[in-house]
Amino acid sequence: MAVPARTCGASWPGPVRIARPWPGRGPRPCPDPRGPASGPARPLLLLLPPLLLLPLLTAPGASAYSFPQQHTMQHWARRLEQEIDGVMRIFGGVQQLREIYKDNRNLFDVQENEPQKLVEKVAGDIESLLDRKVQALKRLADAAENFQKAHRWQDNIKEEDIMYYDAKADAELDDPESEDMERGSKTSALRLDFIEDPNFKNKVNYSYTAVQIPTDIYKGSTVILNELNWTEALENVFIENRRQDPTLLWQVFGSATGVTRYYPATPWRAPKKIDLYDVRRRPWYIQGASSPKDMVIIVDVSGSVSGLTLKLMKTSVCEMLDTLSDDDYVNVASFNEKAQPVSCFTHLVQANVRNKKVFKEAVQGMVAKGTTGYKAGFEYAFDQLQNSNITRANCNKMIMMFTDGGEDRVQDVFEKYNWPNRTVRVFTFSVGQHNYDVTPLQWMACTNKGYYFEIPSIGAIRINTQEYLDVLGRPMVLAGKDAKQVQWTNVYEDALGLGLVVTGTLPVFNLTQDGPGEKKNQLILGVMGIDVALNDIKRLTPNYTLGANGYVFAIDLNGYVLLHPNLKPQTTNFREPVTLDFLDAELEDENKEEIRRSMIDGDKGHKQIRTLVKSLDERYIDEVIRNYTWVPIRSTNYSLGLVLPAYSTYYLQANLSDQILQVKYFEFLLPSSFESEGHVFIAPREYCKDLNASDNNTEFLKNFIELMEKVTPDSKQCNNFLLHNLILDTGITQQLVERVWRDQDLNTYSLLAVFAATDGGITRVFPNKAAEDWTENPEPFNASFYRRSLDNRGYIFKPPHQDSLLRPLELENDTVGVLVSTAVELSLGRRTLRPAVVGVKLDLEAWAEKFKVLASNRTHQDQPQKCGPSSHCEMDCEVNNEDLLCVLIDDGGFLVLSNQNHQWDQVGRFFSEVDANLMLALYNNSFYTRKESYDYQAACAPQPPGNLGAAPRGVFVPTIADFLNLAWWTSAAAWSLFQQLLYGLIYHSWFQADPAEAEGSPETRESSCVMKQTQYYFGSVNASYNAIIDCGNCSRLFHAQRLTNTNLLFVVAEKPLCSQCEVGRLLQKETHCPADGPEQCELVQRPRYRRGPHICFDYNATEDTSDCGRGASFPPSLGVLVSLQLLLLLGLPPRPQPQIHSFAASRRL
Repeated sequence: MAVPARTCGASWPGPVRIARPWPGRGPRPCPDPRGPASGPARPLLLLLPPLLLLPLLTAPGASAYSFPQQHTMQHWARRLEQEIDGVMRIFGGVQQLREIYKDNRNLFDVQENEPQKLVEKVAGDIESLLDRKVQALKRLADAAENFQKAHRWQDNIKEEDIMYYDAKADAELDDPESEDMERGSKTSALRLDFIEDPNFKNKVNYSYTAVQIPTDIYKGSTVILNELNWTEALENVFIENRRQDPTLLWQVFGSATGVTRYYPATPWRAPKKIDLYDVRRRPWYIQGASSPKDMVIIVDVSGSVSGLTLKLMKTSVCEMLDTLSDDDYVNVASFNEKAQPVSCFTHLVQANVRNKKVFKEAVQGMVAKGTTGYKAGFEYAFDQLQNSNITRANCNKMIMMFTDGGEDRVQDVFEKYNWPNRTVRVFTFSVGQHNYDVTPLQWMACTNKGYYFEIPSIGAIRINTQEYLDVLGRPMVLAGKDAKQVQWTNVYEDALGLGLVVTGTLPVFNLTQDGPGEKKNQLILGVMGIDVALNDIKRLTPNYTLGANGYVFAIDLNGYVLLHPNLKPQTTNFREPVTLDFLDAELEDENKEEIRRSMIDGDKGHKQIRTLVKSLDERYIDEVIRNYTWVPIRSTNYSLGLVLPAYSTYYLQANLSDQILQVKYFEFLLPSSFESEGHVFIAPREYCKDLNASDNNTEFLKNFIELMEKVTPDSKQCNNFLLHNLILDTGITQQLVERVWRDQDLNTYSLLAVFAATDGGITRVFPNKAAEDWTENPEPFNASFYRRSLDNRGYIFKPPHQDSLLRPLELENDTVGVLVSTAVELSLGRRTLRPAVVGVKLDLEAWAEKFKVLASNRTHQDQPQKCGPSSHCEMDCEVNNEDLLCVLIDDGGFLVLSNQNHQWDQVGRFFSEVDANLMLALYNNSFYTRKESYDYQAACAPQPPGNLGAAPRGVFVPTIADFLNLAWWTSAAAWSLFQQLLYGLIYHSWFQADPAEAEGSPETRESSCVMKQTQYYFGSVNASYNAIIDCGNCSRLFHAQRLTNTNLLFVVAEKPLCSQCEVGRLLQKETHCPADGPEQCELVQRPRYRRGPHICFDYNATEDTSDCGRGASFPPSLGVLVSLQLLLLLGLPPRPQPQIHSFAASRRL
């Protein structure tokens, strides 16, 4: 006969008081030795109506007990809610703090943030800042053009005739293998003294400029010496610019010859390996030297292209890709009899970092076979450029063909696609040493407004894959003043250590003529640039008046952020720009897409949206309301936005005119007051110019106190707003101690600490000893609990953060606690704001025991209710903890409390790591929703390189048959191999050097990568219901219910009896994406909206295209080979001449 279940007793008034210490815990149960069963059945989750759930279904092993009925568990939930609310009302002090603010109403004013006025003012300030740099740029560009025009070319110029500071001289003197050490320095090199300058984060000399010349360019060539000669005059212009604007940072002239002259002088940051820096490959130079490009690269992979030649082609293509910026579009195809794309991209795609990486990886897979078919390659390229149904640059159009040679001129293809207008330029590259006639390649380039280049060896790749920019610069030079447009770059890492910067660029033109009445010179001399540090722009944005969750951001025409609180690259490579899209900086949705488009179009706007935001610690997702306001920054390509929560419309501004009160409140910052008033952490803000920063808050507070003993809060060297608010909040939080905390017994209610944090930068923790275990950020605006409490109503629980890879929590000394916080909402008239957050820190073990009691059938506090031998009772979380699992899980899916003692050290872990079966059931029943996103700024440990062969990477290895074949020794293969060895002596292991390593990165340096992030947040289910995880004999009943006014989910479930129902667990931890995030091949099919630069210079009727490259290829004689071999054996390698062809010669004009 069924026995009715025992009904629950009424709850007792007031919070449950359980004092420490607690009896020791028993041994943890051993894990199931059976492990997961093979071939587990997938559980079926069945929702059961509460009234139909079998109330008398008994759990195995507990024949006298049944699973609790729904109304019983709802009753437990109400007791938990009452307990939490009672403790927070007594100790949180929300109401009392409101009264304290009102009692001190005369000590502060309430100011309003007016979004439209704010964003327009900041945009105007940024415009003024950048305009000063623009004026300096124009002075420099005009002066450079005049200096070069007045300069007389010297054919007989010598190194000893030139005086300049070689930025790499100190490093080369320390390197016995350097160029200067090998031949003895002939230059009249300057030796300078430097002083440390915090603005440059470097040692500088303001009296001189410095010169950097790429490693693969010969310093003593006539072209370089003449370049050094005329650019010396820029030094005085640099100095005068700084006199007019002392805030100027690096002023740089990047020459088309590769010479960089910059001011002020500073030693070059010498890498540990090969210095591959070349100004012509910097993002700012590329953007300033030509208009945007649509480029198709076609690579000959016929059977004649083998060994070293194919390696040279692969490297050349990769180097060519590095000359493209985010304003450009590109595709790469290989061809023999047929043409096909080397990657999954079937059309032109934006030349951003991720797309270029796909190309570079795909190019390495090219295999030589078949016969050469130029027609197939060019037809494919023209079809790509004529596709108007895709997003592209719509400016310069070009085809870059890499081949080892051929006879076909494919004139019919050019007649069909490109003549007579010749809107597509054709550049041809003869790669490797061979016997082919290069005349057809020259003809293709010359008849299509392009240029012909030769790449016989590795040393010629870099210089010949970037010289095409001079050709593209011709229409710009011929356009004259119309082309003198200042452009602002994407964000990138400064090579001299300034950090993240943007650069204003202006092209510099050659104004010389061959003679009276002759055609105008059409060569670009270089690009002038001036850096602006992002930190200088950030200083123009509001500081701390927008609240913890308000911020300013800015984007460019590509949608990339210039300013954003989430722009925090973990690692930077100065060879590539830092490109973070606005929709990747935030969680993407349709409203933000619309805002982004409007900003790119240069419109003004305002929109209130409901959106998702990620917590600062990236563990939680909150649904919030935000107000977006945006305006364009005039005279730039940028647009500025302001994001403001409704509760940040108003903020407090302290008005502490009473100096006696200032002193009184200031005394509560002194460590001598901490024992009675609680420990105070102050936010490490820039309160005064002379305040020494420190990562140690105790030391920072000491520095602050010492400075305040010398200056007053009203001092001109201090930020009066920050100082007054800090001191006011010090006094207000002290009054909270006096009125609430000091007279309460925290131990009685199992609390480790109580605390208050404020917008003013104060975090007060009581009692003082609790500060020893306080791990939250002393800057409230950077503390996850603070920001989440402002965005959410009610009590926000935050368990200690645990990584699944780390060892479990240590529970000794009762120091592990769970934070519970809530915002203090203040209403003053019709103005509402949230100036502070208060909370408590729960003793984990004590509250775990209290949790059992509250979720039990006790009718009073003394003893648990036990079921008699003839009774049939409902299980509870205290008596039946061996059969019943009871947990509190927060809104991110992390374990907060459990009735299982062995799970206490797993508090803070994602619940799927504790009970994967149950967490999956909660997710499938919509208690949780999953949000996946990608972190494009992550850093990953370097992958160990594979070593599949003994030969160095990139070196052609001849076979034994080759060595035995006399013809091979006089063939192109032997000649190429010999040149590889020769250049290898001078350019050590060029093929082997990874760019990051070559730039000086240590072997263990982390590299940028993409990480997939998964967060969970509460779904749409608010009701309480029971369900069953159906798995045959292993089925489990469970009940789940949200706790009102908290971020907690109360779950009661039968403990699993076996593991055969285990399935793949939900993952929350960040995971590395081998393919660099979402599939790039899919993403390019739906490109995000962008706009290119407003102007395009790709055509000029007066352009002279006769200079289109020349060269000859001839079979090397055996005598030449033997002579060079002897030189090599004698250790007298000839100095390679610089790869400067007709472009260099024409620069003397």
